[in-house]
Amino acid sequence: MMMDELVQILQDGSHSLVVAGDGIRTFDGRGISDLYGLLTEHPDWLWGASVADKVVGKGAAALLILGGVRELFAGVISTSALGLLEDSGISFRFAKKVPNIINRKGDGFCPVEILCKDCKTAVECLPFIHDFMNESAI
Repeated sequence: MMMDELVQILQDGSHSLVVAGDGIRTFDGRGISDLYGLLTEHPDWLWGASVADKVVGKGAAALLILGGVRELFAGVISTSALGLLEDSGISFRFAKKVPNIINRKGDGFCPVEILCKDCKTAVECLPFIHDFMNESAI
C-alpha cells in the first residue's frame, strides 16, 4: 500500500488515523487516544506500519516512535513533533507545519504538547502521556 493511498483513505473517510500493517485499520478517536490504545493494547499493529495521521503533536510523535512505525504522513505537524521525528529513523512527510498543536476548544495549546514540551526523547514523553490518558479516562 502506497502512502498516497493511505492519505486518500484518511481524507475521504474523515478519519483521524489510518494504520497499514497487516491490513488497513482506520480510527476516529480524539487526540492521541487511538495511538495510545494501539501502543498499549496492539503494539504489533504499529511495528513497521505505515501511518497517516490528521494531527501529530509531540505526544503522537513519541507514540509513533515507541511503536516502531516505519513511515508517517501528518496532515498537520508541530515543530516539536518534527524535532522528535528527525532522528527517529521514521520516514515522514506532512502537509502543514505549525508552531504548536491547538487544543480542541481552540483557546490554547494541546495539553499533551504542553506536558511533553521539555522531554528530549520519546521515552521521556511516555510517563506524561500515560498519566494524561489515565486522568482523562477516555
